[in-house]
Amino acid sequence: MKLINSPKLKIIAVVPAAGIGRRMELDFPKQYIKIKNCTILEYTLKTLLSHPNIVRIVVSLHQEDNYFQKLSISSDLRVFSVLGGNERIHSVLSGLIIETDAKWVIIHDAVRPCLSYQDLENLIAITKNSKVGGILARPVCDTIKYSNCKNKKILHTLPRNHLWHALTPQLFPINLLRFCLKKIIEDKINITDEASALEYCGYHPLIVLGSYKNIKITYPEDLVFAEFYLKELLKN
Repeated sequence: MKLINSPKLKIIAVVPAAGIGRRMELDFPKQYIKIKNCTILEYTLKTLLSHPNIVRIVVSLHQEDNYFQKLSISSDLRVFSVLGGNERIHSVLSGLIIETDAKWVIIHDAVRPCLSYQDLENLIAITKNSKVGGILARPVCDTIKYSNCKNKKILHTLPRNHLWHALTPQLFPINLLRFCLKKIIEDKINITDEASALEYCGYHPLIVLGSYKNIKITYPEDLVFAEFYLKELLKN
């Protein structure tokens, strides 16, 4: 796909990084785990910084975060930090308070360090034709079972023809995303990604096919795959 690289297109990126990563069973946030010589968060930010249309990155941090300011990347003039909130939605909104003349915002998980430049470029390309934005996603290839949470019995199998795994980055007009997130909070709706806020408000973001390598590091075994995929990315 043709590169955007338009000086008129300005995008900010918000990276929610206020989580503590309980499932990794660590005594520090998982985004600060080191793979080779860099933390997971540094890999994540470096990919975003590599795109010329991303003019600013805002990292939403936990109030007790004592790690971010020790990273050399925190002194990059395009990188800012703000205090996040108890929930992801509040951390994203905190990142949107930074004044900017950018019209679009990318939201990207702090613990997705294996995002490729090409996937990022493909997502940004939709700004040429969309007023709503979209997300990176992968089609579901596994059989999906619906169960009773109490006794784990399978109730039925979901047809997977139209099912997708939502990934990040997710890209939306800043003002539209801000409006939808505030509406979600006002109506006390629980969501797990930003696209859900737009869907709730009646909008239909686009799906952009993303790589299966763009994994979210959640469990200890994910680190093995991340190290392998990062090795491949760094060669290119």
